[in-house]
Amino acid sequence: MYQWMSSVRRRLAVLGVGVLAVALACTTPAQAAAGVPGPGWVDTWGTAPTGAALPPQPGTVFDNQTLRQIVHTSVAGRSVRVRLSNEFGTQPLVVGEAHVARRGAGASGTEIASGSDRLLTFGGRSSVTIPPGVPALSDPVALVVPALSDLAVSIYLPQRTPATTLHTSAFQRSYLAAGNVTGASSLTTASVTTSWYFLTGVSVAASARGASIVAFGDSITDGGLTTMDANHRWPDFLACRLQARPDFRQLGVLNKSISGNRLLHDGPVLSGTPFDGIGPLLGSSGLARFDRDVLAQPGVRYVVVLLGINDIGQPGAGVMPLEEEVTAAEMIAGYRQLIARAHEHGLRVYGATMTPFEGTTFLPGYYTAAKEAKRHAVNQWIRTSGEWDAVIDFDRAVGDPEHPLRLLPQYDSGDHIHINDAGMRAMADAVPLPLFRQGAGDSPRAALPAAS
Repeated sequence: MYQWMSSVRRRLAVLGVGVLAVALACTTPAQAAAGVPGPGWVDTWGTAPTGAALPPQPGTVFDNQTLRQIVHTSVAGRSVRVRLSNEFGTQPLVVGEAHVARRGAGASGTEIASGSDRLLTFGGRSSVTIPPGVPALSDPVALVVPALSDLAVSIYLPQRTPATTLHTSAFQRSYLAAGNVTGASSLTTASVTTSWYFLTGVSVAASARGASIVAFGDSITDGGLTTMDANHRWPDFLACRLQARPDFRQLGVLNKSISGNRLLHDGPVLSGTPFDGIGPLLGSSGLARFDRDVLAQPGVRYVVVLLGINDIGQPGAGVMPLEEEVTAAEMIAGYRQLIARAHEHGLRVYGATMTPFEGTTFLPGYYTAAKEAKRHAVNQWIRTSGEWDAVIDFDRAVGDPEHPLRLLPQYDSGDHIHINDAGMRAMADAVPLPLFRQGAGDSPRAALPAAS
Protein backbone atom coordinates (compact mmCIF):
# COMPACT_ATOMS: atom_id res chain seq x y z
CA MET A 1 0.00 0.00 0.00
CA TYR A 2 2.82 2.42 0.82
CA GLN A 3 4.37 1.78 -2.59
CA TRP A 4 1.09 2.82 -4.20
CA MET A 5 0.79 5.96 -2.08
CA SER A 6 4.40 6.92 -2.78
CA SER A 7 3.60 6.64 -6.49
CA VAL A 8 0.59 8.91 -6.01
CA ARG A 9 2.73 11.45 -4.14
CA ARG A 10 5.30 11.46 -6.99
CA ARG A 11 2.57 12.00 -9.56
CA LEU A 12 1.05 14.87 -7.62
CA ALA A 13 4.46 16.53 -7.43
CA VAL A 14 4.72 17.07 -11.18
CA LEU A 15 1.67 19.30 -11.58
CA GLY A 16 3.51 22.60 -11.88
CA VAL A 17 3.57 23.03 -15.69
CA GLY A 18 0.58 25.20 -16.54
CA VAL A 19 0.14 24.59 -20.27
CA LEU A 20 -3.55 25.44 -20.14
CA ALA A 21 -3.33 28.15 -17.51
CA VAL A 22 -3.58 31.12 -19.86
CA ALA A 23 -6.19 29.67 -22.16
CA LEU A 24 -8.42 28.64 -19.27
CA ALA A 25 -7.78 31.58 -16.96
CA CYS A 26 -10.94 32.84 -15.33
CA THR A 27 -11.80 36.50 -15.59
CA THR A 28 -15.05 38.26 -14.84
CA PRO A 29 -16.32 41.77 -15.53
CA ALA A 30 -16.67 42.50 -11.82
CA GLN A 31 -14.43 41.09 -9.11
CA ALA A 32 -14.83 43.84 -6.54
CA ALA A 33 -16.19 43.19 -3.08
CA ALA A 34 -19.91 42.77 -2.53
CA GLY A 35 -22.22 45.34 -0.98
CA VAL A 36 -23.16 45.94 2.62
CA PRO A 37 -22.89 42.74 4.69
CA GLY A 38 -26.12 41.16 5.82
CA PRO A 39 -26.97 39.22 8.95
CA GLY A 40 -25.34 35.91 8.05
CA TRP A 41 -22.13 34.28 6.86
CA VAL A 42 -21.22 32.15 3.85
CA ASP A 43 -18.00 30.33 3.17
CA THR A 44 -16.01 31.80 0.31
CA TRP A 45 -13.52 28.93 0.53
CA GLY A 46 -13.39 25.60 2.30
CA THR A 47 -11.69 22.24 2.30
CA ALA A 48 -12.23 18.85 3.93
CA PRO A 49 -9.61 17.57 6.41
CA THR A 50 -8.18 14.09 6.81
CA GLY A 51 -6.09 12.61 9.56
CA ALA A 52 -2.70 12.02 7.95
CA ALA A 53 -0.55 12.93 4.96
CA LEU A 54 0.28 10.57 2.13
CA PRO A 55 3.62 8.77 2.54
CA PRO A 56 6.53 9.30 2.07
CA GLN A 57 5.88 12.25 4.42
CA PRO A 58 3.41 10.95 7.00
CA GLY A 59 5.40 12.34 9.93
CA THR A 60 5.45 16.09 9.26
CA VAL A 61 5.98 18.02 12.49
CA PHE A 62 6.05 21.82 12.88
CA ASP A 63 8.02 23.60 15.62
CA ASN A 64 8.37 27.38 16.03
CA GLN A 65 7.23 27.90 12.42
CA THR A 66 4.71 29.94 10.46
CA LEU A 67 2.45 28.44 7.82
CA ARG A 68 1.33 30.96 5.19
CA GLN A 69 -1.46 29.17 3.38
CA ILE A 70 -2.93 30.40 0.11
CA VAL A 71 -6.64 29.94 -0.62
CA HIS A 72 -8.81 31.10 -3.54
CA THR A 73 -12.12 32.83 -2.84
CA SER A 74 -15.43 32.33 -4.62
CA VAL A 75 -17.80 35.02 -3.29
CA ALA A 76 -16.88 38.55 -2.18
CA GLY A 77 -17.39 40.27 1.16
CA ARG A 78 -16.24 43.06 3.45
CA SER A 79 -15.80 41.11 6.67
CA VAL A 80 -14.03 37.78 7.12
CA ARG A 81 -13.51 35.03 9.66
CA VAL A 82 -11.34 31.91 9.55
CA ARG A 83 -12.02 28.37 10.75
CA LEU A 84 -9.17 26.23 12.10
CA SER A 85 -9.47 22.58 13.10
CA ASN A 86 -7.74 20.08 15.37
CA GLU A 87 -10.23 17.37 14.46
CA PHE A 88 -7.75 14.51 14.13
CA GLY A 89 -5.25 15.75 16.70
CA THR A 90 -4.41 13.76 19.80
CA GLN A 91 -2.99 16.73 21.71
CA PRO A 92 -4.04 20.40 22.04
CA LEU A 93 -3.20 22.55 19.02
CA VAL A 94 -1.49 25.75 20.15
CA VAL A 95 -1.74 28.63 17.67
CA GLY A 96 0.47 31.46 18.89
CA GLU A 97 -0.80 34.04 16.40
CA ALA A 98 -2.82 34.11 13.18
CA HIS A 99 -3.32 36.67 10.41
CA VAL A 100 -5.36 36.98 7.22
CA ALA A 101 -4.54 39.21 4.26
CA ARG A 102 -5.11 39.59 0.56
CA ARG A 103 -2.32 37.98 -1.38
CA GLY A 104 -0.03 40.44 -3.13
CA ALA A 105 1.89 40.26 -6.38
CA GLY A 106 5.48 39.08 -6.21
CA ALA A 107 7.91 36.51 -7.45
CA SER A 108 8.07 34.48 -4.24
CA GLY A 109 4.32 33.91 -3.95
CA THR A 110 4.47 34.77 -0.24
CA GLU A 111 3.70 38.50 -0.53
CA ILE A 112 0.62 40.11 1.00
CA ALA A 113 -1.11 43.21 -0.37
CA SER A 114 -0.14 46.46 1.34
CA GLY A 115 -2.62 47.56 3.99
CA SER A 116 -4.58 44.30 3.98
CA ASP A 117 -2.96 42.43 6.88
CA ARG A 118 -5.35 41.69 9.74
CA LEU A 119 -4.60 40.07 13.09
CA LEU A 120 -7.10 37.33 13.87
CA THR A 121 -8.43 36.92 17.39
CA PHE A 122 -10.35 34.12 19.05
CA GLY A 123 -12.69 35.37 21.74
CA GLY A 124 -10.66 38.57 21.79
CA ARG A 125 -7.33 36.79 22.27
CA SER A 126 -4.52 36.75 19.72
CA SER A 127 -3.64 33.13 20.49
CA VAL A 128 -5.79 30.05 20.87
CA THR A 129 -5.37 26.50 22.15
CA ILE A 130 -7.69 24.09 20.35
CA PRO A 131 -8.49 20.80 22.14
CA PRO A 132 -8.25 17.49 20.24
CA GLY A 133 -11.22 16.86 17.97
CA VAL A 134 -12.39 20.47 18.04
CA PRO A 135 -12.62 23.37 15.52
CA ALA A 136 -12.03 27.05 16.33
CA LEU A 137 -13.71 30.01 14.64
CA SER A 138 -11.98 33.38 14.65
CA ASP A 139 -13.65 36.66 15.52
CA PRO A 140 -14.76 38.69 12.45
CA VAL A 141 -12.36 41.27 11.03
CA ALA A 142 -13.08 44.00 8.50
CA LEU A 143 -11.35 43.21 5.22
CA VAL A 144 -12.41 43.77 1.62
CA VAL A 145 -12.35 40.28 0.08
CA PRO A 146 -12.78 40.30 -3.71
CA ALA A 147 -14.39 37.35 -5.44
CA LEU A 148 -12.05 34.97 -7.30
CA SER A 149 -8.98 36.29 -5.48
CA ASP A 150 -6.26 34.79 -3.30
CA LEU A 151 -6.04 35.19 0.47
CA ALA A 152 -3.04 34.39 2.65
CA VAL A 153 -3.86 32.86 6.03
CA SER A 154 -0.79 32.75 8.28
CA ILE A 155 -0.68 30.73 11.49
CA TYR A 156 2.23 30.53 13.92
CA LEU A 157 2.86 27.18 15.63
CA PRO A 158 5.20 27.94 18.56
CA GLN A 159 5.73 24.40 19.81
CA ARG A 160 6.15 20.89 18.49
CA THR A 161 2.99 20.25 16.46
CA PRO A 162 2.38 17.02 14.51
CA ALA A 163 0.49 17.61 11.26
CA THR A 164 -2.52 15.52 12.20
CA THR A 165 -5.34 17.51 10.56
CA LEU A 166 -4.78 18.48 6.94
CA HIS A 167 -5.93 18.39 3.34
CA THR A 168 -3.15 16.60 1.48
CA SER A 169 -3.87 17.34 -2.18
CA ALA A 170 -4.33 21.10 -2.29
CA PHE A 171 -3.00 21.63 -5.84
CA GLN A 172 -1.93 24.98 -4.46
CA ARG A 173 1.45 26.10 -3.18
CA SER A 174 1.59 27.38 0.39
CA TYR A 175 4.66 28.31 2.43
CA LEU A 176 6.50 27.47 5.65
CA ALA A 177 9.00 29.76 7.40
CA ALA A 178 10.89 29.80 10.69
CA GLY A 179 9.64 31.77 13.69
CA ASN A 180 6.62 34.02 14.02
CA VAL A 181 6.37 35.89 10.72
CA THR A 182 2.57 35.92 10.51
CA GLY A 183 2.50 39.68 9.87
CA ALA A 184 5.50 39.86 7.52
CA SER A 185 4.88 41.48 4.12
CA SER A 186 6.74 38.58 2.50
CA LEU A 187 8.67 35.50 3.60
CA THR A 188 12.29 35.77 2.51
CA THR A 189 13.25 32.16 3.24
CA ALA A 190 10.35 29.79 2.97
CA SER A 191 9.84 26.21 1.88
CA VAL A 192 6.87 25.11 -0.20
CA THR A 193 4.08 22.75 0.77
CA THR A 194 1.17 21.56 -1.38
CA SER A 195 -1.11 20.66 1.54
CA TRP A 196 -3.34 22.78 3.77
CA TYR A 197 -2.81 22.25 7.51
CA PHE A 198 -5.33 22.94 10.31
CA LEU A 199 -7.25 25.33 8.00
CA THR A 200 -10.73 24.29 6.84
CA GLY A 201 -12.75 27.42 6.00
CA VAL A 202 -12.88 31.13 5.29
CA SER A 203 -16.25 32.88 5.62
CA VAL A 204 -17.45 36.33 4.58
CA ALA A 205 -20.38 38.34 5.89
CA ALA A 206 -23.20 37.67 3.46
CA SER A 207 -25.77 39.81 1.75
CA ALA A 208 -29.40 38.98 2.46
CA ARG A 209 -29.39 36.58 -0.53
CA GLY A 210 -26.01 35.03 0.22
CA ALA A 211 -25.74 31.24 0.15
CA SER A 212 -23.20 28.55 -0.57
CA ILE A 213 -22.91 25.50 -2.82
CA VAL A 214 -20.94 22.50 -1.54
CA ALA A 215 -19.18 20.23 -4.05
CA PHE A 216 -18.94 16.90 -2.24
CA GLY A 217 -16.74 14.26 -3.78
CA ASP A 218 -13.37 12.62 -4.40
CA SER A 219 -10.29 13.40 -6.53
CA ILE A 220 -12.36 14.22 -9.62
CA THR A 221 -13.75 17.22 -7.69
CA ASP A 222 -10.66 17.75 -5.51
CA GLY A 223 -8.72 18.55 -8.70
CA GLY A 224 -6.61 15.43 -9.21
CA LEU A 225 -3.88 16.07 -11.83
CA THR A 226 -5.03 19.59 -12.69
CA THR A 227 -2.48 22.40 -13.00
CA MET A 228 -0.86 23.52 -9.74
CA ASP A 229 -1.89 27.01 -8.54
CA ALA A 230 -4.29 27.50 -11.47
CA ASN A 231 -7.59 26.93 -9.60
CA HIS A 232 -8.85 24.75 -12.43
CA ARG A 233 -11.00 22.35 -10.45
CA TRP A 234 -14.56 22.19 -11.78
CA PRO A 235 -15.95 23.98 -8.65
CA ASP A 236 -13.50 26.84 -9.38
CA PHE A 237 -14.80 27.14 -12.93
CA LEU A 238 -18.37 27.00 -11.59
CA ALA A 239 -17.54 29.91 -9.27
CA CYS A 240 -16.24 31.81 -12.30
CA ARG A 241 -19.51 31.25 -14.15
CA LEU A 242 -21.54 32.40 -11.15
CA GLN A 243 -19.47 35.56 -10.68
CA ALA A 244 -19.93 36.45 -14.37
CA ARG A 245 -23.69 36.73 -13.73
CA PRO A 246 -24.96 39.55 -11.47
CA ASP A 247 -27.89 37.43 -10.30
CA PHE A 248 -25.57 34.69 -8.98
CA ARG A 249 -22.67 36.67 -7.51
CA GLN A 250 -23.92 36.19 -3.95
CA LEU A 251 -23.20 32.42 -4.11
CA GLY A 252 -20.08 30.86 -2.63
CA VAL A 253 -18.69 27.54 -3.88
CA LEU A 254 -16.95 25.19 -1.43
CA ASN A 255 -14.86 22.21 -2.49
CA LYS A 256 -15.39 19.65 0.25
CA SER A 257 -13.80 16.77 -1.62
CA ILE A 258 -11.01 14.37 -0.66
CA SER A 259 -8.84 12.46 -3.12
CA GLY A 260 -9.40 8.72 -2.75
CA ASN A 261 -12.57 9.22 -0.69
CA ARG A 262 -15.44 6.72 -0.72
CA LEU A 263 -19.15 6.92 -0.01
CA LEU A 264 -19.50 3.89 2.25
CA HIS A 265 -16.12 3.14 3.86
CA ASP A 266 -13.47 5.12 5.71
CA GLY A 267 -9.90 5.18 4.49
CA PRO A 268 -7.21 3.21 6.34
CA VAL A 269 -5.44 4.22 9.53
CA LEU A 270 -1.67 4.63 9.25
CA SER A 271 0.63 2.03 10.77
CA GLY A 272 4.38 1.59 10.73
CA THR A 273 4.97 5.37 10.83
CA PRO A 274 5.64 7.97 13.52
CA PHE A 275 1.89 8.68 13.38
CA ASP A 276 0.63 5.19 14.20
CA GLY A 277 -3.12 5.22 14.77
CA ILE A 278 -3.69 8.56 13.02
CA GLY A 279 -6.25 8.49 10.28
CA PRO A 280 -8.19 7.89 8.31
CA LEU A 281 -6.00 8.39 5.29
CA LEU A 282 -8.19 9.37 2.30
CA GLY A 283 -10.83 10.61 4.72
CA SER A 284 -13.83 9.34 6.60
CA SER A 285 -16.58 7.95 4.41
CA GLY A 286 -18.97 10.33 2.70
CA LEU A 287 -21.72 9.10 4.99
CA ALA A 288 -19.60 9.83 8.06
CA ARG A 289 -18.36 13.30 7.05
CA PHE A 290 -21.54 14.67 5.44
CA ASP A 291 -22.69 16.48 8.59
CA ARG A 292 -19.27 18.14 9.10
CA ASP A 293 -18.50 19.00 5.48
CA VAL A 294 -21.99 19.89 4.24
CA LEU A 295 -24.67 20.43 6.87
CA ALA A 296 -22.43 22.41 9.25
CA GLN A 297 -21.22 24.90 6.61
CA PRO A 298 -22.44 28.49 7.08
CA GLY A 299 -25.04 29.56 4.55
CA VAL A 300 -25.16 26.22 2.72
CA ARG A 301 -28.21 25.80 0.51
CA TYR A 302 -27.10 23.42 -2.25
CA VAL A 303 -24.92 20.31 -2.47
CA VAL A 304 -23.61 18.49 -5.56
CA VAL A 305 -22.66 14.86 -4.86
CA LEU A 306 -20.05 13.23 -7.13
CA LEU A 307 -18.81 10.34 -5.02
CA GLY A 308 -18.63 6.57 -5.49
CA ILE A 309 -16.06 5.63 -8.11
CA ASN A 310 -13.54 4.65 -5.41
CA ASP A 311 -16.15 2.42 -3.75
CA ILE A 312 -16.24 0.58 -7.07
CA GLY A 313 -12.58 0.69 -8.11
CA GLN A 314 -10.46 0.48 -4.95
CA PRO A 315 -11.36 -2.97 -3.54
CA GLY A 316 -9.13 -5.58 -5.16
CA ALA A 317 -6.82 -2.96 -6.70
CA GLY A 318 -4.10 -3.23 -4.05
CA VAL A 319 -5.58 -0.40 -2.03
CA MET A 320 -8.55 -1.73 -0.08
CA PRO A 321 -9.42 -5.35 0.74
CA LEU A 322 -11.93 -7.27 -1.31
CA GLU A 323 -14.02 -7.54 1.85
CA GLU A 324 -14.92 -3.88 1.30
CA GLU A 325 -16.40 -4.52 -2.14
CA VAL A 326 -19.85 -2.96 -2.41
CA THR A 327 -22.91 -3.55 -4.58
CA ALA A 328 -24.84 -1.02 -6.62
CA ALA A 329 -27.77 -1.49 -4.23
CA GLU A 330 -25.58 -0.66 -1.24
CA MET A 331 -24.32 2.49 -2.96
CA ILE A 332 -27.87 3.56 -3.80
CA ALA A 333 -28.87 3.07 -0.16
CA GLY A 334 -25.98 5.33 0.81
CA TYR A 335 -27.06 8.04 -1.63
CA ARG A 336 -30.58 7.86 -0.25
CA GLN A 337 -29.19 8.61 3.20
CA LEU A 338 -27.40 11.72 1.88
CA ILE A 339 -30.58 12.88 0.14
CA ALA A 340 -32.69 12.39 3.27
CA ARG A 341 -30.19 14.19 5.51
CA ALA A 342 -29.86 17.09 3.08
CA HIS A 343 -33.64 17.48 2.83
CA GLU A 344 -34.01 17.31 6.60
CA HIS A 345 -31.92 20.50 6.70
CA GLY A 346 -33.75 22.19 3.84
CA LEU A 347 -30.98 21.76 1.24
CA ARG A 348 -31.33 21.00 -2.42
CA VAL A 349 -29.17 18.00 -3.31
CA TYR A 350 -28.07 17.28 -6.87
CA GLY A 351 -26.79 13.89 -8.00
CA ALA A 352 -23.86 13.82 -10.43
CA THR A 353 -23.11 10.82 -12.59
CA MET A 354 -19.71 9.15 -12.22
CA THR A 355 -17.31 9.83 -15.10
CA PRO A 356 -15.79 7.11 -17.37
CA PHE A 357 -12.72 5.14 -16.33
CA GLU A 358 -12.21 2.30 -18.82
CA GLY A 359 -8.52 1.55 -19.40
CA THR A 360 -7.32 3.51 -16.40
CA THR A 361 -3.64 3.08 -15.57
CA PHE A 362 -4.12 4.71 -12.18
CA LEU A 363 -4.01 1.38 -10.31
CA PRO A 364 -3.81 -2.21 -11.66
CA GLY A 365 -7.19 -3.84 -11.28
CA TYR A 366 -9.03 -0.59 -10.60
CA TYR A 367 -11.08 -1.08 -13.79
CA THR A 368 -12.80 -4.32 -14.78
CA ALA A 369 -15.87 -5.04 -16.88
CA ALA A 370 -17.74 -6.01 -13.71
CA LYS A 371 -16.83 -2.71 -12.07
CA GLU A 372 -17.96 -0.82 -15.17
CA ALA A 373 -21.31 -2.62 -15.01
CA LYS A 374 -21.67 -1.39 -11.45
CA ARG A 375 -20.88 2.21 -12.43
CA HIS A 376 -23.43 1.97 -15.26
CA ALA A 377 -26.14 0.65 -12.92
CA VAL A 378 -25.57 3.40 -10.36
CA ASN A 379 -25.45 6.12 -13.02
CA GLN A 380 -28.74 4.89 -14.47
CA TRP A 381 -30.33 5.11 -11.03
CA ILE A 382 -28.96 8.63 -10.55
CA ARG A 383 -30.42 9.69 -13.92
CA THR A 384 -33.81 8.01 -13.65
CA SER A 385 -34.78 7.54 -10.01
CA GLY A 386 -36.27 11.00 -9.53
CA GLU A 387 -34.96 11.00 -5.95
CA TRP A 388 -32.46 13.82 -6.42
CA ASP A 389 -33.64 17.38 -6.74
CA ALA A 390 -31.88 17.42 -10.12
CA VAL A 391 -29.22 15.48 -12.02
CA ILE A 392 -25.92 16.81 -13.38
CA ASP A 393 -24.62 14.44 -16.04
CA PHE A 394 -20.85 14.71 -15.82
CA ASP A 395 -20.53 11.27 -17.44
CA ARG A 396 -21.93 12.61 -20.70
CA ALA A 397 -20.13 15.93 -20.36
CA VAL A 398 -16.64 14.38 -20.52
CA GLY A 399 -17.26 10.93 -22.02
CA ASP A 400 -16.35 10.06 -25.58
CA PRO A 401 -19.59 9.67 -27.61
CA GLU A 402 -17.88 7.11 -29.84
CA HIS A 403 -16.46 5.19 -26.87
CA PRO A 404 -18.83 5.96 -23.96
CA LEU A 405 -16.83 3.97 -21.43
CA ARG A 406 -13.80 6.24 -21.93
CA LEU A 407 -13.01 9.89 -21.40
CA LEU A 408 -12.78 12.15 -24.44
CA PRO A 409 -9.05 12.28 -25.27
CA GLN A 410 -8.98 16.09 -25.00
CA TYR A 411 -10.28 15.82 -21.42
CA ASP A 412 -8.02 12.95 -20.31
CA SER A 413 -5.15 13.81 -17.93
CA GLY A 414 -3.30 10.75 -19.24
CA ASP A 415 -4.31 8.06 -16.74
CA HIS A 416 -7.82 7.58 -18.26
CA ILE A 417 -9.67 8.45 -15.05
CA HIS A 418 -8.55 11.89 -13.85
CA ILE A 419 -9.74 14.84 -15.86
CA ASN A 420 -7.50 17.63 -17.12
CA ASP A 421 -8.08 21.38 -16.92
CA ALA A 422 -10.13 21.51 -20.12
CA GLY A 423 -12.31 18.66 -18.91
CA MET A 424 -12.84 20.41 -15.60
CA ARG A 425 -14.14 23.43 -17.46
CA ALA A 426 -16.45 21.19 -19.50
CA MET A 427 -17.81 19.73 -16.26
CA ALA A 428 -18.51 23.19 -14.85
CA ASP A 429 -20.18 24.21 -18.10
CA ALA A 430 -22.48 21.18 -17.79
CA VAL A 431 -23.96 22.52 -14.53
CA PRO A 432 -27.18 24.47 -15.27
CA LEU A 433 -27.03 27.74 -13.37
CA PRO A 434 -30.83 27.84 -12.86
CA LEU A 435 -30.30 25.06 -10.29
CA PHE A 436 -29.05 27.81 -7.99
CA ARG A 437 -31.67 30.46 -8.69
CA GLN A 438 -33.22 31.53 -5.40
CA GLY A 439 -36.74 32.73 -4.82
CA ALA A 440 -39.82 32.50 -2.66
CA GLY A 441 -40.28 28.87 -3.56
CA ASP A 442 -36.72 27.91 -2.63
CA SER A 443 -37.16 24.56 -0.94
CA PRO A 444 -36.08 20.98 -1.54
CA ARG A 445 -37.78 19.10 -4.38
CA ALA A 446 -38.94 22.31 -6.08
CA ALA A 447 -39.36 21.92 -9.83
CA LEU A 448 -35.91 22.29 -11.39
CA PRO A 449 -34.38 21.45 -14.77
CA ALA A 450 -32.22 18.34 -14.99
CA ALA A 451 -28.88 18.51 -16.74
CA SER A 452 -28.34 16.35 -19.77
